[in-house]
Amino acid sequence: MNPVDHFRQMARNNAWSNLRLLRACRQLSPSEFNARRVSFFPSIMLTLNHILTVDWLYLDALLREGRGLKVFEPENPYQDCDSLAEAQSATDRRLVEFCDGLTVARLAEEVVMDRGGEVVPPERADAILLHLFQHQIHHRGQVHAMLAGTNLPPPQLDEYFLRYDRARRAEDMRELGLADLG
Repeated sequence: MNPVDHFRQMARNNAWSNLRLLRACRQLSPSEFNARRVSFFPSIMLTLNHILTVDWLYLDALLREGRGLKVFEPENPYQDCDSLAEAQSATDRRLVEFCDGLTVARLAEEVVMDRGGEVVPPERADAILLHLFQHQIHHRGQVHAMLAGTNLPPPQLDEYFLRYDRARRAEDMRELGLADLG
């Protein structure tokens, strides 16, 4: 697989994983969604907001939109799962569109990240994307573990890349309106 196709697949996997995870979280009551839990961010709501706002930060840099750290105002923009899920879905679509427009040359472009007053070196676009996907996986895993402490079974999130998994994700990909590249 060439690098451009890799990132296109990762963007689709990201959107699919978020759809499945947020579909499960939407079944929680508001009190369960906001309940204090053991994790880096102490609730499902806080963790999902963090995933979303960090996505905004990295997309802002990649798309050179210039908002920078202002994307974190407010730090937790959504208090309910339905609104958060809609915002995450819109952000995931933007990420898929960005990745679908990639070329090998665009992957090598240097991007300056806003880190406040800290002077940082430019980062390659491919490194930013790798970090963004790793960040998503890391924190989705935390939400997955927190869901295990509720009466809802956590959704399957790792049946995506293999041909064997294609039928298992087909309906979700149709719901997302995304071509399955597998």
